[in-house]
Amino acid sequence: MLTGINGKLALRRLTPEHAQEMLDLRLRNHEYLQPFEPIRDASFFTVEGQEKDILTGMGDRDQATSALFGMFVTGNEKDELAGRIALTGIARGPFQNANLGYFIGREHQGKGYMTEAVRLCVRYAFEELGLHRVQAGVMPRNVPSLRVLEKAGFRREGLALKYLLINGVWEDHVLFAKTREDWEAEKK
Repeated sequence: MLTGINGKLALRRLTPEHAQEMLDLRLRNHEYLQPFEPIRDASFFTVEGQEKDILTGMGDRDQATSALFGMFVTGNEKDELAGRIALTGIARGPFQNANLGYFIGREHQGKGYMTEAVRLCVRYAFEELGLHRVQAGVMPRNVPSLRVLEKAGFRREGLALKYLLINGVWEDHVLFAKTREDWEAEKK
């Protein structure tokens, strides 16, 4: 478990036992998230679909191609699943890179949780996975997500045209990255 500096946010590796909570979060926020996500088959929005999605991020740390974390708001009677953050497309060999993706429930937006989660996930990528680079792509109109990456110290690298198929449309994405050297310089 990774815990934020304010003690109110914890990242935990997702397991199939989290499938129902993740499904509830996705269903509550479906309309809010849909403009920023791929069109998904109805089977994705089932407990079994969420279990399958979570299982893609499990496995041996050194061999896995993804690492999925639930973002839990702590300090209440029961920790609340507020979102998900993931390192995907983990590449080894000379690349040592991963893609960063995330979402948070609308009710938790604007509280600093996502910026903290990005910082924790980046620390995990560099300290635990030994990666050299973490990159992310954000649609230019997704201003809250652009701000998260900027506040987390990511460098804007350019614009990729028609980069990802989102909600049925090939969308441009602003590309961001942070290298181990960037991260180490921030710690000083």
